[in-house]
Amino acid sequence: MSVSRAPGAASDQQPRGRRRTWAELLAGRAGKMKLDPEREQKFRDSAVRLLRRQLNLSHLLLEVEGPPHKKLSLSQLIDGDGPEAHTGLSSSLIGSALRDQASQLGLPVAVLSSQVVASSVVQICEAGTEPSHGVLLDLEQRKKLSSLLEITQYLLAHNMFSRLSFCQELWKVQNSLLLEAVWHLHKQNIASLPELLESHADVQAVVAWLFRNLHGLCEQSEQMDVSCPQADIARAVLSDFVQMLVLRGFQTNSGLRGEAEPERVPQVAAAVLQRMLAAALEALAAGMQEESSAHRAARHWFSVLSGHTCGGISTDSSKSFFRHTLTQILTHKPVLKVSDAIQMQREWSFARTHSLLTSLYRRLFVVLSPEELVGHVQEVLETHEVNWQHVLSCVSALVICFPEARRLVTDWAARWLARAFENFDLDSMVTVFLLVRQAALEGPSLFPSYADWFQASFGSARGPHGCSKKALVFLFKFLSDLVPFEAPRYLQVHILHPPLVPSKYRSLLTDYVSLARTRLADLKVSVENMGLYEDLSSPGDVAEPHSQASQDVEKALAVFEHTGRIPAAVMEASIFRRPYYVSHFLPALLTPRTLPRVPDARAAFVEALKRADKIPPSLYAAYCQACSAAEEKPAGLGMKADSSCTEGPLGPLTAALQELRAAMTDPTQYDAISARVAVVSQRLSSALGLSEDDAGSEVAKAQLSVLVPEPEQREQKVVDLLLTSFCQNLMAASSFAPPDRQGSWATRFVTATCGHRLLPAMLARLRQLLRHQGPSLSASHVLGLAALAVHLGEAGPALPDVHAGPPAPARRLSIPDFFSSLLTCGTKASTLFCLRFCTAAISYSLCKFSSQSRDTLYSCLSPGLIKKFQFIVLRVFSEARDPLSWGDTASPPWRSLYLPPADWQQAALCLWRHRTFQELLKEKGFHLTYRDWLQLELEIQPDMDSLSDMERREFHQWAIHEHFLPEPSAAGGCDGDLETACTVLVDALLDFCRSSQSHEHSEDCGSALGGCAGNRDILSRLQEMVVDLEQGPAAPLGPPPSGGHFLFRIFRRRLQALASSWDVASRLQRQRELLMYRRILLSLPPSVLVGSSRAEQPAAPNCDEFFHLVNSELRNLCLHGGALTHTIIAHFFRGLLNACLRCRDPSQAADLALTWCQTECPLVLTSALLWWPRLERELCCRWRGVPGPPPRELQRLREAQQFAWSFLSPDAASPAPPAPSPAWVSAAALYFAIQRAGGANRTGLEKLDCHGQELLAVLFFFSLMGLVSSHLNPHAVDFLQAVGVCAEVLGCLQKRNAPWLQLFQLTETDAGLGRVLLRLAPDQHVRMLPLAFYSLLPYFDRDAPVREDTFLHVAVDMYLKLLALFVAGETSAASTLAARSQELQGQDDPVGLVTKARLFLLQSIPRCPRRSFSNMAELLAAHGDCDPELRAALLSRWQAAPDAGLSQEPHLL
Repeated sequence: MSVSRAPGAASDQQPRGRRRTWAELLAGRAGKMKLDPEREQKFRDSAVRLLRRQLNLSHLLLEVEGPPHKKLSLSQLIDGDGPEAHTGLSSSLIGSALRDQASQLGLPVAVLSSQVVASSVVQICEAGTEPSHGVLLDLEQRKKLSSLLEITQYLLAHNMFSRLSFCQELWKVQNSLLLEAVWHLHKQNIASLPELLESHADVQAVVAWLFRNLHGLCEQSEQMDVSCPQADIARAVLSDFVQMLVLRGFQTNSGLRGEAEPERVPQVAAAVLQRMLAAALEALAAGMQEESSAHRAARHWFSVLSGHTCGGISTDSSKSFFRHTLTQILTHKPVLKVSDAIQMQREWSFARTHSLLTSLYRRLFVVLSPEELVGHVQEVLETHEVNWQHVLSCVSALVICFPEARRLVTDWAARWLARAFENFDLDSMVTVFLLVRQAALEGPSLFPSYADWFQASFGSARGPHGCSKKALVFLFKFLSDLVPFEAPRYLQVHILHPPLVPSKYRSLLTDYVSLARTRLADLKVSVENMGLYEDLSSPGDVAEPHSQASQDVEKALAVFEHTGRIPAAVMEASIFRRPYYVSHFLPALLTPRTLPRVPDARAAFVEALKRADKIPPSLYAAYCQACSAAEEKPAGLGMKADSSCTEGPLGPLTAALQELRAAMTDPTQYDAISARVAVVSQRLSSALGLSEDDAGSEVAKAQLSVLVPEPEQREQKVVDLLLTSFCQNLMAASSFAPPDRQGSWATRFVTATCGHRLLPAMLARLRQLLRHQGPSLSASHVLGLAALAVHLGEAGPALPDVHAGPPAPARRLSIPDFFSSLLTCGTKASTLFCLRFCTAAISYSLCKFSSQSRDTLYSCLSPGLIKKFQFIVLRVFSEARDPLSWGDTASPPWRSLYLPPADWQQAALCLWRHRTFQELLKEKGFHLTYRDWLQLELEIQPDMDSLSDMERREFHQWAIHEHFLPEPSAAGGCDGDLETACTVLVDALLDFCRSSQSHEHSEDCGSALGGCAGNRDILSRLQEMVVDLEQGPAAPLGPPPSGGHFLFRIFRRRLQALASSWDVASRLQRQRELLMYRRILLSLPPSVLVGSSRAEQPAAPNCDEFFHLVNSELRNLCLHGGALTHTIIAHFFRGLLNACLRCRDPSQAADLALTWCQTECPLVLTSALLWWPRLERELCCRWRGVPGPPPRELQRLREAQQFAWSFLSPDAASPAPPAPSPAWVSAAALYFAIQRAGGANRTGLEKLDCHGQELLAVLFFFSLMGLVSSHLNPHAVDFLQAVGVCAEVLGCLQKRNAPWLQLFQLTETDAGLGRVLLRLAPDQHVRMLPLAFYSLLPYFDRDAPVREDTFLHVAVDMYLKLLALFVAGETSAASTLAARSQELQGQDDPVGLVTKARLFLLQSIPRCPRRSFSNMAELLAAHGDCDPELRAALLSRWQAAPDAGLSQEPHLL
C-alpha cells in the first residue's frame, strides 16, 4: 500500500492505528492514472466485485465511494448536499449491497431494506434538538428524512422494500418515533397511517401512542406563532391525521373500505378521537390555568374540531363523527345528579358556558340540522346517563343559534310532558322542567319565560294534569320533591301561577303551596314582598323589597306617563298584595322631596292614586308635611345634622363629636384631641353596627363605586353628621390658628371616619353636594369640604380608586381626580362655585403644607383642579391676563376666606399672585396648556355664561392669538404656528364630541357640532383661523405640501387609530366619527375641499384629498340611494366653481376637474345627479357672471338628467332617445329618476330594450344596490319596489342575452367600468351582493344555468359568500329588520334565503353542462368546506365528466 502514498499526501499524516478510508487509499493512484472511460468502467466492476466479497453492510451505510475525487456516502444521500446524491450509481450500489447482504444473511432483500430504512428513520428522529416530548422535526431532520425517503422510493420501485416489515420495525422503537416522520411516510406513500396502525397487534398500545403524539402536537401548535413555517407543518399534520381518523373511524358505507381492509383501523381511529375529546373536556371541567399544557392542548383540539378540518370528508362521515362527538360530550362523566342540575343550571347558560365548548357546539350545528340535533339529544337522554351540565349548555346553544329551536324545544317538551303523564315517568318529567328552564334562561325573545310556559302547561283544564286525580297527585308529588332544591323564583312562579285544580282536589294544591311558602320562609324570601314587575323567570337572587320597590316605582311611573292611567299591576297589588304595596311600594313612591311648581309625572301619579283611594290618608298627610318641610329647608344646608341625632342610636356619636369640637376651642385641651378622635371612631363603629374586625379593613380590599343605590337612612344621617362636624371643627380651629398650626386633628379625623365602610356613602354624598348643590353652599361649607378634599387626597394612597360615572371620565379615578371631576364650568353659577372651591382647596393646601415637601402638596391637589382654577381666573379677571409683577406678591389668602364676609374674587386674585402658586404652575402637569383650555372652554354654555358674547369673543382672541399661539410647545403652546393651533383645536373639538361629556349638551353626537352653542363659538374661532391661513402666503402651483391639508391629515390619523373591522360596534364608532368630520367640513369654507391648482397646464383645481376621503370613508356613509348628502355635494361644487373662477379659463378648468372626477371619484357625479333638481339652480346662479356657455361636463350632467326624465315620461316619443355618454352617468340619472318616481310611475322601463348593454348593466348594478338597501333598511327603502326594478332590468338583460353575471364578481383589480362601479357603492353593500343575488332567484331565467357558462360558478360563489355572511353574523341586521317589518311579507329572512339558495344549487347542478364547471376546484378549495353536501355534489358531477374547453363570457366591464 506504500505505492498509494502520493507526494502531496505527506502533509496529511494520520495517527497510527486508525484505518484509512477508501478515498485515502485511492488518492495517490487517482492522480497518476489518466482518465480512460474503458478503464474507469473496469475499475467500477472490480470495485463492485471487491465489495461483494468483503461487504460489511453497516460500514457501507456509513461510507460508499463514488467516482475519483468525489466522496459519496449515505450521509450525503440523506443530507442531499452533492449532485451525486440522486444518481443511479448510488442507488444501484445500495441496491446491490443490500441484495448481497440479504443473500449472505438468508433474508429477503425487502425485509433487510425495511430494517435498514427503519433504523435510519429512528436515527433521524433521535438526532434532533427538540425536547423529548416534541412531535415535530427540526429543519435538519426534515432535510435528512426527505433524502432518505427518496432512496426508499427507489427501493419500493424495484420491489426491494416491504411495507409490513417496515411498519413492524418502526413499532419496535415507537417511543423514538416522531409524529411528523410518520406523517411524511404517510404523505410519500411509504407506509400509510392505516397500514402502520394495522401492523400493530396491540390496539390499546397503538391508541395510547397516537393519542400521546396528537396531544403533544396540539400543545406545541398552540405555543407557535401562526406565521412561522413550523405552525404550517403542524396544521397540515394535524389536519391530515384528523381527516384520516374521521374518514376511517366513521365511514358509514362499509363497502367503500374495500373487502380486504381489516376492522382494526376503525377501532383505533374512533378510540383516539374519543380520547382526545375526553382529555379536552376534562381540561375544561378541571378549570385549569390557560397557560397550562392541558388547557393549551384542549384549546387547540377544540379549534381543530370547530374549524374546517373535517371539510374534505364526505357528508355522511362528517355527520356520523359529529353525532358521535355530541354523544360523547353529553355523556362525559355523568356525575351530576338531577338535584345538582336543578340548583346549578343558572350557571350553564350560553353566556356562562366556556367559549371553547360553545364554539364546538356551533360547529356541530353547521353540520347537523336543528331537527337532527334535537332528535339526537332526545335519543341520548333516553339511552344514556348524561352530564347535565353539557346537556343543558347544549340546549342553551341550540336556542341561541337556531330561530326554529323555540318551536322544536317547545314541541319536544310537550311530547315528553304528555309521555310523562301517560306513564307517570319522573325521569321524563324532570327532563322537561330542566330543558324548559334552561331555554327560558336565554331570554323571552328566544324562548317563552318559565312563568308563561308553566301557566300555559298547567293553568287550564286542557293541561295533562287534568285528566285524573292520579295525574294531579303525580304532578304535586313531583313539585313537592323539587322544593328542597328549587330557587326562590321558581317557587314564586308555582305559588302565583298555580296549576288549575278542581275544587274537590284543592287540598293537593294548598298542601304544596304551604310547603313552598315554608321553604321560602326558610330562605327569607316573602311572596307578599315580591315586586310588581319582578322577573319571575330569572333564577337569580331575589332582590331586597326596598330595592325592588324603587324599581317598581320607576316602571310604574313610566307606564303612567305613557298611558295616563294607573297601571294594572299597581291596582292589583293594592288589593291582592296589600302588605307589599303599603309597606314597600308606597314608601318608595312617597319619598319626601321639594315639589316642582309644575307637577311632574311622579306628582300626577301620586294624585291619581289619592283620588282612587289607594293611599291611606295618614300616609298621604305625612308625605305632604315632609315635602313642605323640605321646601322650607335651605338647599345649601343639606348637611345639617338632624336634631333627633342627639337621641337614639346616633346620640353617643353626636356627643363625641361635640366633645371634640369643645376640645379644639380650648387651648388647654389640645393634648386630648387625639383621644377625642379615637372616641369618635369607636362611637362611629357602634352607630354603623360594625365589629372591631371589620371596622377598617373593608375599604382597603375593594375598589369603590359611588354608582350605587342611595345609602340607608342611618348611613345618610351619619354622613351628614360627620360632614357638618368637620366643617364646624375647621371653622373653630381656624379662628384660633392658621392651618399649618392646627396640628393633625384633620388628618386623624379623616383617617378615623373614612377608614370604615362608610367611605362610599360619604363620597356619594360629596358628589351630590358638589355637583348639584354647590352654588347654594355657604362659605363655611365650601371651606370645610375643600379642606376635607385635601385631606382625603393626602390619604389617597391608602384609599381605593373611585368610579364616579358620567359625566366624569369612564375610568377609575384617584381621590383628588375624583373631586376635580365633580367641578364643572359650564354655567355662571357652576363657574363661580368652582372658583370658590378651588381657591379654598389650593389656599388651604399652601398654608397647611407650607413647611413640608412639595411632593405632599402635589399628592393632595389634582392637576385638573389647578388647571380649572387657572382657566377661570384668566377667563373672569382680565387683570390676570397681564404679565405678573413679582412686586405684588401677597400672603396666602386663607385668613380672608374664613372671616365673614368672604371676598372670593379678591382671594382668588391674591392666590393667583402668590409666589408659591406661580412656582407650582411651572411644574410639568400643573400648567394650563392650549389643549386643556380648549377642553374646558368647550364645556361653556354661552346662554348661561358669565361673559357676554363680545367679552367671550375677546377672551377667545386673547387666549388663542396672544397667549397660547406664541407660547412654546414645551409650555403647552403652539410655537407661533397657526396651523398647529388649528390642528389642536380640531382634535379637541372631535374628542369633546366623542366623549361622554358631550351628552350633557347635545342629544346626539352626530349633531353635537351644530347643536351645542359652546361648540359653535369654538367653531367660529376655527373658521377665522382657517381664513387667516388661506389669506397667508400664496401657495405655489403644484402638488400639495407633504401630508396635504392639515384637516385631512387629522382625519387620516384619527381614522387609522380606529378599529377597522366589520362588527357593529366598530362600524358605528367609525360612522359617528365620520359624521363629525362631515359637520366640520361643512362649517368651514368650501375652498378647504378644493386644493390649489395643479402645476401642469392647463391648470385645474386639485381635489385629490377630498376624493380620497370620499372613496375610502364617506362612500360608506351613503344613506340616500347610494349617494352623498346634498350638503356635502353642494359644498364641494361651491368650492370647485370658486376655484375655477380664479383660473384663466374657468370653463376648461371645470371640465378638467370633472373629467378627473369621472375616473377618480365617480360617486361625486352620481350624487350630483341625485340632487340635481336642487343643485342646478345654484350652479347656474354662480356661473351666470362668466362669459360663454357653462362647462361641457356640467352640461353632460344636465343632459343625463333630461334623458332620465324623458325616458320615464309617459308622453315621451317612442323609441326612447339615445342615452348620453358616458353610459354609467345616464344609468345613474335614470336610476335616481326611477327612485323619485316610486312605485307609481315605472311605465318607461319597457323601453329599456332600445338601449345598449352597458346602460342596462349599470342600471342593474344600481338597482342591486337599492335591493341591498331594502334588506339593510327596509323602513327607508321599499323591498317590493326595489326587487321589482331589479326584476325588470334583469329581464331585459336576459332577453337580450346580455352579460350580467360579472356584476357579482367585481374586484379592486378590475379596470374601466368595473372599477368605476366599485367606487359607487358602499363596501357593506358590495359584501351583501349575495343577499341580492338570491333575492332575485324567482326571476332568473330557467335555462340560465344551462345557457350561461359562468352561471354555476357565480351562483356557487354567491352561495358560499352568503354562508360566510350568515356565519359572521352580518345578515343579523337584515334578519331583525325584516322580522319586525310588517310590510315585508314577501321578503325571506337570511335563513330562508340560504335554504332556498342551497336547494336551487342542488337542483341545478345535475342540469348544468360540463363546461360550467371551469375553475370550480379553485372555488371549492377556498370556501367549499362550508357546505360538504354541496361540495360533494359538485365534485361528483365535475369528476364524472370533465370538460377542458369552455367558452368564455364576453367581458363587458
